[in-house]
Amino acid sequence: MKALVLSSGGVDSTTALALAISRFGKENVIALSVSYGQKHDKEIEASKNVAAYYGVEQIFLDLSKIFEFSNCSLLKQSTEEIPEESYVEQIKETKGEKPVSTYVPFRNGLFLSSAASIALSRDCSVIYYGAHADDSAGFAYPDCSPEFNQAMGDAIYEGSGHQLRIEAPFIGMNKAGVVKMGLELGVPYELTWSCYEGNEKPCGKCGTCIDRAAAFAANGVEDPALK
Repeated sequence: MKALVLSSGGVDSTTALALAISRFGKENVIALSVSYGQKHDKEIEASKNVAAYYGVEQIFLDLSKIFEFSNCSLLKQSTEEIPEESYVEQIKETKGEKPVSTYVPFRNGLFLSSAASIALSRDCSVIYYGAHADDSAGFAYPDCSPEFNQAMGDAIYEGSGHQLRIEAPFIGMNKAGVVKMGLELGVPYELTWSCYEGNEKPCGKCGTCIDRAAAFAANGVEDPALK
């Protein structure tokens, strides 16, 4: 069995990559990294370092044209500032009724649809991606929810003639649980990048930095990317 893994260079996708490699062997795993018009290239560079560490094939895809109409604060053309507060605080502001400002419109839907075409072309039978329960909480990132995963899974399975399925191994797990699994797998978290800003060091203030720090702290270890 061969697996295609959506690999952003962050904690969740790198843990998903490590899990796929542990299950199928690196020779049967392909990493797919997607550019979507983000403000910096730190994510892509991190994904390259991770793929090189594991010795897996890496494919790059540019979907930035699709997102050029969005004013999501993560994108180059955005006039919005990236919030410097936790997701819990952001969800309180949205009252759990709409996504947070760092939600890129239907990003996972586009990523998975594109990945499905590539996976079928490369004889892969499963796609892994790193969505977890914290991301879907309070409607923050609705394309990380169990409902979305089920719907996309059904669509891809049917649309591929039952040749391909998707798997989100962390869909019922929080980020601390993802890190726990990754530590057990020996994931090189020092190579990963999560911060929404593209500075030399993580800002420590954006939602994903706060979420990441809390996940490592919950496991009683220091984030190796900060050493």
